[in-house]
Amino acid sequence: MDSEMFFSRGDGWGEPWVLDVETVESLRFGPPAGRTNLEVAIALTRLLYNDFVAHGTNGQGRHLDDENVPVVMKAHRAVLERLALEPPDWPFRTFDGPRGFGTYWRANGMSGSWQARRDCIEQILGPTRDALEDLQELEYERRFTKGPSGSFKNLIFAADGVKPEIVLRDAVNNEVEIVRHADTCLVFTDPLPLHGLTWRQMVAWWQKNHQPDTDGRTAANGLYRRLYRSLDSVPEQLVMRTYCARYAEEGGFDLPALIPQVYLHYDPYTRKSGKQSGALYRQRMDFLLLAPDRSRIVIEVDGVQHYSRPNPPDEQGRITHTAVPRLYAEMVAEDRRLRLAGYEIYRFGGWELKEPGGRRLLEDFFTSLLARHQKPTL
Repeated sequence: MDSEMFFSRGDGWGEPWVLDVETVESLRFGPPAGRTNLEVAIALTRLLYNDFVAHGTNGQGRHLDDENVPVVMKAHRAVLERLALEPPDWPFRTFDGPRGFGTYWRANGMSGSWQARRDCIEQILGPTRDALEDLQELEYERRFTKGPSGSFKNLIFAADGVKPEIVLRDAVNNEVEIVRHADTCLVFTDPLPLHGLTWRQMVAWWQKNHQPDTDGRTAANGLYRRLYRSLDSVPEQLVMRTYCARYAEEGGFDLPALIPQVYLHYDPYTRKSGKQSGALYRQRMDFLLLAPDRSRIVIEVDGVQHYSRPNPPDEQGRITHTAVPRLYAEMVAEDRRLRLAGYEIYRFGGWELKEPGGRRLLEDFFTSLLARHQKPTL
């Protein structure tokens, strides 16, 4: 996407380009049809970079002026935030005037050096450009993988009481609504980068929305306790404790967050259900990891209720179970659908986690899993 599309072009003989302000302002609410946020962000970054370098060098070749450069900056910030990238911190807002680049460079000892002014722009916009190049490379790589497509939208999880009742109001736009018991679950709707959801990001979200007056460690402890309350079996609790112990290790906050009791998690899955409205009957997942290599990893802990029904107690009060082929068939059918959508699924039997070696089994599993799903080296 070329930044020239934001302008009505002159005749090339002195007639200036005119910024299409309406188009640029619309970028604050979404990309134009047929374009992605990533394409728009790259084009806006290139436009701002080139114009400020030109102004700091010889003043020639600029496409923007003092009136419209703030419009481009606002659009640039909005697009980057949709990509979950940190917008640049601009120490100026225009080219000239009290809040201009010229005033800034004169006040900071750059008056006699074009290179110093170029370095200044590089420090401001260079990290943004590099981050966008990383995303661009990941998008390129994604075209040759079988991972999930589409963009993350809803994460409804960790109900610690009555299960929430969720309806799909608009299947085209994947608009969902929790119609009952919304107070029992958590809903995460912050933008996510392509590299998944880390524990650090989850803690920052929790701190902002639930414990704003606490420090990071206190918020992390509060979030962990809230997630743990949603677990309803001893094997599931063991999975949570074993994995989350890694958060306390060096670099642990940058591990993928282990998200328990997930009801709705990924946009394309629901959109392809074919329903226009009505209840979502899909059973919850025990755990979900959004890994740094874009993998979506589902971890299930299967108790006896997953494949059998209890019989009446015998004379000694003991309860036995009878296998129900239909339950097993429904479970593996769901696995097939998720795998075809690009997800990885790992199942543990509750019995094996209750054995003396259950914790060690999980530790070894998570070590291998995290090693397999590291952030790609670009």
